[in-house]
Amino acid sequence: MSDGDVHHFKGRDGVELAYREMGEGRPLVLVHGFFSTAMVNWVRYGHAARIAARGYRVIMPDLRGHGDSAKPHDAAAYPPDVLADDGLALIERLGLADYDLGGYSLGARTTIRMLVRGATPQRAIVAGMGLEGIVDTGGRSAHFRRILTHLGTFERNSAEWMAEAFLKTVGGDPVALLHVLDTSVDTPREALARISMPTLVLAGAEDDDNGSAAALAAALADGRYAAVPGNHMSAVAKPELGAAIADFLGDGPRG
Repeated sequence: MSDGDVHHFKGRDGVELAYREMGEGRPLVLVHGFFSTAMVNWVRYGHAARIAARGYRVIMPDLRGHGDSAKPHDAAAYPPDVLADDGLALIERLGLADYDLGGYSLGARTTIRMLVRGATPQRAIVAGMGLEGIVDTGGRSAHFRRILTHLGTFERNSAEWMAEAFLKTVGGDPVALLHVLDTSVDTPREALARISMPTLVLAGAEDDDNGSAAALAAALADGRYAAVPGNHMSAVAKPELGAAIADFLGDGPRG
């Protein structure tokens, strides 16, 4: 299985950013979650390949501070909403006009921020995210801030310990990731109600880490809630996640 070709582009502030591509056809931009990478969320468990096989060009950026993208330690490189800025810059760089957009966890929140700030995909996927994680980002940010500032102190097999173990497996940069937390912006319910394109809100049946996914779907003008097996950490590793996204999108155009 190919890991996807890696390409680079610059954010609006000149920071060097990376993205992977797999497949040909209708463009689909998929954004990974916090601590993770495009490779881990989308390639490793076969989601990108499954979707690409349906006739899609799957474009998977590494968020700044993550993966193959730059991880500056200067707080000035992480202003509010910069992850949405980066996503919009990628869409502009690739000249995408007719495309779909989605993400998991922080990638889902980034997708929402891109939508309220003018991104116009035909369809959207908001996975691993609930209403509280969108309208009040502070709670989840505090959880991760505590992890990143107390590394090595958590009880084995606790949620914090598991998150730290994941951080180590992906070679995450704690300094950069702490700055990423400062970029979070709350999205009011009124703005959610104005998101009009069909939007799949997809979460593990045992995932309430970011609040209620069903409530998030209900807050959108055309939200469609669906559950897959697992919790926040495990659902993204299960084939049902990629299958649900592929089924929502359907077959892309074929030459």
